Amino acid sequence: MTHFLTKASLAALLALCSIPATVSTAAAGPQTSFIVEAQYHRPIRGCSPMHAVRKARDFGLRRAHITRMSPRVVVVAGRDRRGWDRITFANVRGCPLIRR
Repeated sequence: MTHFLTKASLAALLALCSIPATVSTAAAGPQTSFIVEAQYHRPIRGCSPMHAVRKARDFGLRRAHITRMSPRVVVVAGRDRRGWDRITFANVRGCPLIRR
């Protein structure tokens, strides 16, 4: 009789513990679709090419264009008063100037 009560109480305990697990996974359905939709509207984390060219024009380069873009740097070339020049920006948010 004690074996029967032990097994019955263990089965009841497992049944009670599995109820919250099924409720939480059922509730996660609508939230996961929201997360997937939000991934497509994420802002650019690095230095965008348009932002780098705009900053180079602010520094005085005319006919500025991207010559090289890597995971670390964005190089913009153009003409200033003395001739051809290059400006190197870091490929992080805000496009900080590395070298001119």
